[in-house]
Formats: sequence, C-alpha cells, structure tokens
Amino acid sequence: MLQLEDQDIHQCTQGWVPVFTDSSQTLAVMSIGFLLNNRDDAVVWRGPKKNAMIKQFIEDVSWGERDYLIIDTPPGTSDEHITVVENLRHRENVDGAVLVTTPQAVSVGDVRRELAFCRKTGVRVLGIIENMSGFVCPHCKECTNVFSSGGGEALAIETGVPFLGKHILCYGLLASKY
Repeated sequence: MLQLEDQDIHQCTQGWVPVFTDSSQTLAVMSIGFLLNNRDDAVVWRGPKKNAMIKQFIEDVSWGERDYLIIDTPPGTSDEHITVVENLRHRENVDGAVLVTTPQAVSVGDVRRELAFCRKTGVRVLGIIENMSGFVCPHCKECTNVFSSGGGEALAIETGVPFLGKHILCYGLLASKY
C-alpha cells in the first residue's frame, strides 16, 4: 500500500530504525513484513512469540518525536490486542483508539466487540470510521455501495461513540501492486 515492500530495517543505538515513506521522514512504518525473506512467507507464530514481537515493536523501535502512533491490528479481541494495550499502558500517553469498520454486518459485529474490549480494558474510543463505504467509478464518477453503506455510522449512533466519517474505496490502492 505504501510501496515499501523491499525496504530493510536497520539498527541504531536506540533500537530498530523504522522505514520512512519519504525523505522528509514524516511517516515512519514498522512491519513484520520487513523482516521476512519473501513477502509471500506466512508468519506462523503462537502467542508468546507474537506477543514478544509486538512488545519489541513498541519498546525497541526508535520512533523519535511523533504526533501519533497508529497500530493496525487484525479484527477481533485477541492476544495481540491485549499485548498492545498492556505494553502501551506502561510506556505511552495513550489518548485512545480509533476503530475502523467496513459497512457489512460481519465487520460491524467485530468492531462492536472491539468497542466492548476497549471499554473493559479502559481504552477510550475516540471514534469510529467507516472504510470502503462506496466506490466512485474513475470514468463516470458514480458512487456504488459495493459493501452497503452506513453500518459504521449506525454503530456509532447506537453506542454513543463519535462517528468520524466515511472513506470510499480508493482506486489508487485497488490499482497498486501487492
């Protein structure tokens, strides 16, 4: 998505140096994908090894000065989420979480459980974003709701969480190599 597939991670005295998206170094990225020999390799790790890597990404990366730390997790409320919360709680000033859903009922259900997870663990939810909320044809400019629309907004209203907006499918991302 960010065209960083062939980048390498380096060490400095403060830890791992993240990969930057441009020469101004305004966006730093860390991914397990940078550590793989082949981008098609699967990462088959059980809890302790996965959790140790998450902790390492939080503690051992030299992030430098930053305005935001965005952690993209898989849907659900798994060990990974608990590990992130536990490690950030002791090290960072966490303002809260932004939950992202797609409009379909399955995704909205996952985010509903993530919202319950955040409430149980004391993580403030800053809001909900609805992703993939329509596709604008690059030729005729008509918007088609491929995955329906409104699920994220309905969840936000139902749960009293701020709705931060909708984001359509981006043609540029659809056309990029993966």
